[in-house]
Amino acid sequence: MAQAKIHQAKMTEAANGKFSRSMSMADRSGRLLESLDQLEIRVEALREAATSMEQERECLLDMIQSIKNSEEMRSICDGEREELSLTANRLLGRTLTVEISVEIIRNSTQEDALHKATSLIDELAAKLLDDMEGARKRLMALHAACVTEAPPVPIDTKFQTIVITCALEDQKKIKRRLETLIRKVGNAEKNIKIMDHQKVDDLNSANGK
Repeated sequence: MAQAKIHQAKMTEAANGKFSRSMSMADRSGRLLESLDQLEIRVEALREAATSMEQERECLLDMIQSIKNSEEMRSICDGEREELSLTANRLLGRTLTVEISVEIIRNSTQEDALHKATSLIDELAAKLLDDMEGARKRLMALHAACVTEAPPVPIDTKFQTIVITCALEDQKKIKRRLETLIRKVGNAEKNIKIMDHQKVDDLNSANGK
């Protein structure tokens, strides 16, 4: 009888010890999961900050190039233009020293969709100077395929299908690239109009008008 009680006590003690160890492991697992959840928030914040910096770099490069190619730059004297060009080139060089890379995780379907979308935009960008007005309308149709709100221009539905298949971060990059190209076409058209107007003024001046 005494041996039975001792055996029962040992069994109870062992069971209690196992239960305590299980709870301890669960507590540790919970703490580790909580730590990983907090780290995930910081990781995503890091990616967002890097993406924001990447966009700022692209914006700065675009703005510096726009100033270099602006009509205002061409309208000043050679000495001042040379000095300003040197400053612009220096800023370009310093901006290019900043390298930011945020890798986007894609599956094979998304890779294929990105390649198709990029090829279409590259092909269109190569023909900008041949037909600027037609290219602008085509760019607007592609951009309309990337926005959620109802656009004021026709949508390229085929391109929309391709873009929707891309990774979300790639969709944002495609939209930004199209916006940059549309802005460049607009600036180029404005400069052409200014130059044509100056030619007319010069012609009128030469004819005494």
